[in-house]
Amino acid sequence: MTQIVLGENEGIESALQRFKREVSKAGIFQDMRKKRHFETPIEKEKRKTIARHKQRRKQHSRFS
Repeated sequence: MTQIVLGENEGIESALQRFKREVSKAGIFQDMRKKRHFETPIEKEKRKTIARHKQRRKQHSRFS
């Protein structure tokens, strides 16, 4: 679970930015998308394309 503690003189805007950064690092949004009930065909194809590119990159980096 992601949480942040406000500093003494810290503004809400900077705290919100820190929170967004932490949520992004933790991969919460990606996890939400995976577990969402319905995935549109466009989203499905995009996810598969990205996975294929990552797989290719891994294979090429092993042989270099």
